[in-house]
Amino acid sequence: MKAINVIGLGYIGLPTALMFAKSGQKVVGTDYNKELVDKLNRGELTFEEEGIEDLFQAARKNDIEFTTQYQKTDLYILSVPTPFVRSSKKIDPVYVINVVNNVLDVCEKDAILILESTVSPGTMDNFVRPEVEKRGLVIGEDIHLVHAPERIIPGNMVYELEYNSRTIGADSMEIAERVKELYASFCKAEIVLTDIRSAEMSKVVENTFRDINIAFANELAQICRNDNMDVYEIIRIANRHPRVNILNPGPGVGGHCISVDPWFLVGDYPELTSLIHAARDINDAMPEFVRKRMLTIMKENNITSLEKVGLYGLAYKENVDDVRESPTLQLLTILEENMNPGVKVFDPHIRRKMVDGQCMDFEEFMKDLEMIVIMVGHDHIKEHLDRIKPLIIFDTKNVTGFDHAELL
Repeated sequence: MKAINVIGLGYIGLPTALMFAKSGQKVVGTDYNKELVDKLNRGELTFEEEGIEDLFQAARKNDIEFTTQYQKTDLYILSVPTPFVRSSKKIDPVYVINVVNNVLDVCEKDAILILESTVSPGTMDNFVRPEVEKRGLVIGEDIHLVHAPERIIPGNMVYELEYNSRTIGADSMEIAERVKELYASFCKAEIVLTDIRSAEMSKVVENTFRDINIAFANELAQICRNDNMDVYEIIRIANRHPRVNILNPGPGVGGHCISVDPWFLVGDYPELTSLIHAARDINDAMPEFVRKRMLTIMKENNITSLEKVGLYGLAYKENVDDVRESPTLQLLTILEENMNPGVKVFDPHIRRKMVDGQCMDFEEFMKDLEMIVIMVGHDHIKEHLDRIKPLIIFDTKNVTGFDHAELL
């Protein structure tokens, strides 16, 4: 086999490319973003992630390069965004279609195209196969299609690349075995072989399961708030039951997986997904719930201006710099729409200016602050609890442990 051409060097593609290179494979990473490519070629990483610096250095000692050009080779890993159309809730396949055509322009005969992006069930049949067939190519002879959905989470990517089980979906078991052998060069967990549509569905189902469980916790928080009950105490007690494991509520669901993938099922099966749709609506409504709760707390404490309020955390989860579908960004949009601008914002992991009112250091953020809303439970805030203790605290993540902190 020649070089593996990994297309898309974002949160999934880059760690995957580095892991293959570290394991001894020849890898070429391709991305349309020249600034990103140039940065990687200078030895600079493009996002924060536990363990990725060591992985990057190990990969660079082997055989890896970065370019904006697609390679003429026999194996491609495609890791591009798969957003959904908000009006229809269906997948927007434009990035997948574009990358497939770009690969077909240069690939060798008998090449294997591995799609790692999370897609709706039937994406390969409905969008990828037709692009191959338009060119008169025979699938299974001229081109082999594989779906190997990623299964890693920001904040623990490097570990999970090695130790999470993988799924390989292919038309033939012969191709599936070849791809399994490739991933086994670094994956130490079970690698399951199946057909493409089952692989597509299983990944979407995983994230939908998690979304529904989060929605139950969030709805429970709203019920308890309505009757002035402590949702965390109730969850703590309920979870003493050996078959109960309720999650903790939060200010919303972010990231590119849980907040997006369930919509694929809603869009494709609108008459069969009432539970999934309801869960999505509950989780999407949490930033508005936070806004109303925040304004109530302000009123109770005679805080008349949002300029005295700070939102802590822009990332969608703890200890990462990933802001995709961030609940804080959603909350800021809602504040603007409701004529409530002026709030201060800070995140120790976000080192680029993203929103109005964003402070670039913690001291600036804390200046003249009367109330803090903890949207993300970064380790950083846990290390500065003494600094925020005198403030009015709305702790949506239940990380402070202060008796005076307001909770969801």
